[in-house]
Amino acid sequence: MTSSSLFLLIVLFAVTAYFFGRKRSEVVAKTVGGVRHLHSLPNYYGLMAGIWAGVPALLLLCLWVIFEDTVIQTIVFSSLPSSFQALSSSEAGLIWTEVNNLQNGVLSIASNEVLLGAVERLDALERGSAILRTVLVISLTALCAGIGWMLIRPGQKARHQFERVLRTLLMLSSSVAILTTVGIVFSVLFESIRFFQAVPFTEFVFGTKWSPQMAINSEVTGSSGAFGAIPLFVGTLMIASIALIVAVPIGLMTAVYLVEYATPKMRSIIKPLLEVLAGIPTVVYGFFAALTMAPQLKSFLEGFGADGVSSESALAAGLVMGIMIIPFVSSLADDVINAVPNTLRDGSIGLGATRSETIKKVVFPAALPGIVSGVLLAASRAIGETMIVVMAAGLAANLTANPLEAVTTVTVQIATLLVGDQEFDSAKTLSAFALGLMLFITTLMLNIIALAVVKKFREQYD
Repeated sequence: MTSSSLFLLIVLFAVTAYFFGRKRSEVVAKTVGGVRHLHSLPNYYGLMAGIWAGVPALLLLCLWVIFEDTVIQTIVFSSLPSSFQALSSSEAGLIWTEVNNLQNGVLSIASNEVLLGAVERLDALERGSAILRTVLVISLTALCAGIGWMLIRPGQKARHQFERVLRTLLMLSSSVAILTTVGIVFSVLFESIRFFQAVPFTEFVFGTKWSPQMAINSEVTGSSGAFGAIPLFVGTLMIASIALIVAVPIGLMTAVYLVEYATPKMRSIIKPLLEVLAGIPTVVYGFFAALTMAPQLKSFLEGFGADGVSSESALAAGLVMGIMIIPFVSSLADDVINAVPNTLRDGSIGLGATRSETIKKVVFPAALPGIVSGVLLAASRAIGETMIVVMAAGLAANLTANPLEAVTTVTVQIATLLVGDQEFDSAKTLSAFALGLMLFITTLMLNIIALAVVKKFREQYD
């Protein structure tokens, strides 16, 4: 039985245990003089019976799925000749891939006859694992369901027990985000440390030449600037700045108009149109930037006598990216401005201020923390964008302050370096993790700044 089938079976057992547990609690209540003599309501007894039937078996199934492949691979390799035991991790991975391909029929001829025996061993282990998993999971489900059934009695604190289980579940769920963040940080950090063992940190941070393809050659490995990330940082900052210059004023003015000036009918038209912008895939924005914005911008600027305007430019990518993040700024600013109490507006107007003065001196200061958070969220979105830059700004790592030239960003280079089959032992590939670490630190600093601004300007209104 497959893991998905077992999961559905466990859910069915848990639901059945709930109904039978609830029914049993009602029967027990009749023997002691009514439900009021039970510690908890019948619903909680049913929930506890369902938890007993489902949770232990689900934990067993999850652990089995997590460790099954590793255990089977270890057993298969232990059955191979000693020459296979001395292989490196990458070579062992290739052997294991070949064994899987032979098992699935992708390959018909093995590079070594010994691997055919490994395929037979793998088939036998997988069949045995599936049978053993099915037996153990079903047995544990039935056993725990019986225990839950037997525990139903008048004095059982079913409600307290269920709330304890629910509290634990909520705590584990909230820990997922923390553990995921920690996992991301450590995975990127360890690979970055490997990169900085091969390339000096100062060369990476302060170097002005980015050429990882050249740096893998032995003649160029020691040359200065092969992994200099300054052009990437400058390109990222340039495109993100152009995008924010476009998005922040338009987004804020749109939010002010929708909240303070627009009629309900006009708001009902403009608001959905803005939300449509947020739902357009980034690759569509990339097509628009590459096929429409960049050529039109080049023709327009050359009409005014500008020379050297590239068909791929930071300006084209930044303008389209700014259009893309307008909904992020306007929607968040709209919500924040809407949350400002009307009593503040009424008090300001009652003291003789005009509507524009009220917006500038009362509404904006009150909504400033939320507005700053929205702007920094939009900045993070712009810094992490890839498709628009690839299609409109190019892949050239140019160190320039001219927005009319082709540039590239950190995220584009990460995607480029990790495309296709890569060996994670070369400085070329490991440099992607170093770039990811710099990107993570940048977004972390933006979040810290946002929290500091919110803490400084937060005000409480009745």
